[in-house]
Amino acid sequence: QVQLVESGGGLVQPGGSLRLSCGASGFTLDSYAIGWFRQAPGKEREGVSCVSSSGRSTYYADSVKGRFTISRDNSKNTVYLQMNSLKPEDTAVYYCAADARPFGPCAPGRYKYWGQGTQVTVSA
Repeated sequence: QVQLVESGGGLVQPGGSLRLSCGASGFTLDSYAIGWFRQAPGKEREGVSCVSSSGRSTYYADSVKGRFTISRDNSKNTVYLQMNSLKPEDTAVYYCAADARPFGPCAPGRYKYWGQGTQVTVSA
């Protein structure tokens, strides 16, 4: 059974950092593009950052450029999202998702396999 599991969320003060991890069971991530998405209450799910299967191509939403970094360690079957200089508007449930097709738009509708999400709350 294909499963993605996110971890690393929590409560952090503005300006702080968190590192999210996305692990997989039932399949290996090295053939998949991986995306991080987030959904705040009352808002649509949006693409935060995506990375190609090789790691050579990445995408960042304008709102997180310069603050977030996506990376993958295929030997550990894990993809990371390092989040620095966090702002209250980054508060959301963060999901990772996998797509087996060639790297394309970082859009939720493109990704087939999803994790259950991890809550990130940025508050003083």
